[in-house]
Amino acid sequence: MHKEIALTVEGQAKLEDELRFLETVRRREVGQRIKEAKEFGDISENSEYDDAKNEQAWVESRIAEVNLILAHATIIASPKKSDRVTLGSKVELQDTENRDVHVYQLVGSAEADPGNYKISNESPVGQAIIGKKKGESVTVTVPSGRILEYTVLSITR
Repeated sequence: MHKEIALTVEGQAKLEDELRFLETVRRREVGQRIKEAKEFGDISENSEYDDAKNEQAWVESRIAEVNLILAHATIIASPKKSDRVTLGSKVELQDTENRDVHVYQLVGSAEADPGNYKISNESPVGQAIIGKKKGESVTVTVPSGRILEYTVLSITR
């Protein structure tokens, strides 16, 4: 039994592009590296060969992982007009303590990328804001134990 994975249409396209790249370009590149490393002779003490084989294992593992994600994904269409935070929503939050404003897109865990302001619906902040309306406040306990409070300033699609 696999956990259901939520993906936006954009996230699905990005994973499909990654899969195509891995299956075509990366597999070929790694295969060529292995072939060249074998030409150096004895592979028992050949670090080039070992590195290439490790990279091949990573590429094949990632291909399997992406295939599994896509096979079990529920695609979240662009949210309908709603006054509540849903998957795919872009949410403007204001930290009530220091008044800083943060804008995040709420996505499924497979496409979460905090560095690009995409937070998972399974993260503490994601769990706290889902279903909230503009003007509502949420209290979030982050993994470090710190307690944050945000006010939802806006919700866009």
